[in-house]
Amino acid sequence: MTPFTIEHNQYLSRDIQAFYHTDFGGVNLPNNPNYLYKLKNDPHHNWTDYRIQEAQQELLRVLLNELPSVLAHINRIPLTVCVVPRAKAENTYRPNQMLFRATIRTAVNRLGNNFIDGTNYIIRHTNTKTTHLRQAMDGFNNDGLQPYVGITNDTCNISNEVIGKDILLIDDIYTRTVNIDEDAIQALIDKGANSVSFYAIGNTVHH
Repeated sequence: MTPFTIEHNQYLSRDIQAFYHTDFGGVNLPNNPNYLYKLKNDPHHNWTDYRIQEAQQELLRVLLNELPSVLAHINRIPLTVCVVPRAKAENTYRPNQMLFRATIRTAVNRLGNNFIDGTNYIIRHTNTKTTHLRQAMDGFNNDGLQPYVGITNDTCNISNEVIGKDILLIDDIYTRTVNIDEDAIQALIDKGANSVSFYAIGNTVHH
């Protein structure tokens, strides 16, 4: 696990303590968390149930090992764990395309009272652009707007349960130039969270 700082910019009003598990640079990079592709389960892959379950177990092992270390660094108990939602409206995904969030929920429930399950506290209701898809896919309409300041508040419902809480916001991949995570962090701050920290499985390598 590597600590880093998400620096304030036009999307984000303050620096944020953050952590990531490993570099993310594409399927051929050594130690790349390729299981994340399976958890997204986008239509062009056709993963088997066995491969998807295997990916869930890989993610679960990482979370059970690293979230206690994140807690020790932040030193705020309890931490309410929220998840950056996928790009499209919640009701457009099948359950087996929401397994990243489901696996985080499993980890939080196993880790005990130092963590609170807030995985359903941010729900997207309006489509946004899926930023990780670089090419068009047959049968998939990548509609919605690119990230802009305030896109999280405009396209998501955020539960009042975040008010006054110390939040750990989790995403699968952090990419510094996209700013969707920065915007989601700011939305939690604006909603009244006491503090927000961030954790990602992969940190995009910039060449």
